[in-house]
Amino acid sequence: MDPATIGLLGMALMLLLIFIHVPIGVAMGVSGVLTFGLIRGSFGPALSLFGTETVSKVASLELSVVPLFLLMGAFATFGGLSADLYRIAYAFIGHVRGGLAIATIGGCAGFGAICGSSIATATTMTRVALPEMMNRKYSERLATGSIAAGGTLGMLIPPSIILVLYGVLTEQFVKTLFVAALIPAVLAVGLHIVTIMILVRRNPALAPEGDVLPWSEGWKALKNGWAAVILMIVVTGGIYAGIFSVNESAAVGAFLAFVIAVARRRLSWRGFWAALRDTAATTSMIYLMIIGASIFTYAVTLSGLPEIIVNGIRDTGLPGIWVVILLMVMYLILGAIFDTISSMVITIPFVFPLILSYGYDPVWWGILTVMVIEIGMITPPIGMNVFVMKAMLPDTKLGTIYAGVGPFILADVIRLAILIAFPALSLMLVDFWDLPR
Repeated sequence: MDPATIGLLGMALMLLLIFIHVPIGVAMGVSGVLTFGLIRGSFGPALSLFGTETVSKVASLELSVVPLFLLMGAFATFGGLSADLYRIAYAFIGHVRGGLAIATIGGCAGFGAICGSSIATATTMTRVALPEMMNRKYSERLATGSIAAGGTLGMLIPPSIILVLYGVLTEQFVKTLFVAALIPAVLAVGLHIVTIMILVRRNPALAPEGDVLPWSEGWKALKNGWAAVILMIVVTGGIYAGIFSVNESAAVGAFLAFVIAVARRRLSWRGFWAALRDTAATTSMIYLMIIGASIFTYAVTLSGLPEIIVNGIRDTGLPGIWVVILLMVMYLILGAIFDTISSMVITIPFVFPLILSYGYDPVWWGILTVMVIEIGMITPPIGMNVFVMKAMLPDTKLGTIYAGVGPFILADVIRLAILIAFPALSLMLVDFWDLPR
């Protein structure tokens, strides 16, 4: 068989293994080794990929930020920082109609800047914000929808773990990706807030007005939540100001989150080991995926399959913008079925060369990729954030949560269209600071 046919068979094997619930990293690694071995006619060099790629990824400085950011998020959760951020937002805007839902978006954005995880943000804010909204007679649809949609902000707002992984897989500078994500992240928060304002204006019964709190309460919330604000400033501001590298920022953030949790006496020995255990488990899963993806990418590149796909699509004469739109639709579907990391690592070997062949900027494409997979986190028929919330709220109907996220999905699609039409929104800060890419 010619190498391209072997590459197709290897891809089919990978999908079959995933379908029968083999872990995705294992499925990609096994398929990659078999594909490489059949093309080369020897399995000795193919099996050596398990060793070389594992050593390469474990020794990667870029990937070392993953466990540090995960650990920072775990300690921040134990330290109650998510609740502090929510209370700050609530103190200043909770009295307006829909203010609690808007505060939830603000709290999700703030906590996303600390933990960098969509599911962790949605899980934490479900515990913090949902009881407050239910006690104040908010519509369950609006309450659950704002939390599920706000949780996706954790993927885009730096420090974002998935942006780190995209940078490693495509050899892009992580700091450049973080800077490029700033304006899209602000746009995301703004459109979610506008969505809530439109909903409550059209149907005031969704969210009653609250009591106006005195300014003293706002300053009290700021005083009690100073630790969360300081952590955000140190982690994100340190990166953008050039004080820390991304790795140093992650280490400093993890240490500060640990100190805050200990100082508040909210981190027991059991909680400390639980944070380490959860971080280790998630890190192992991510590393396994990245190692498997590297092996699979190496094999399919050797087969020439990506080049054939790129040339085939270009020969159709399809304009680049339509290719981008079709890929966005594909990622929406994948994001609704797979988790975020899986959607990205499976497709990068084929999609990334195609995007480069059309002359698109890889940094801009990285932001779009994260955004569209982020939308998939709340898109039927699965939507990981929705299912996480459903597991935490057994008495809430799944249809209620899906109905709640519907308007936010529309807002996210509008944001996606804006950033496709105006790439400068993602790249202007990168160009302003003259960052490498």
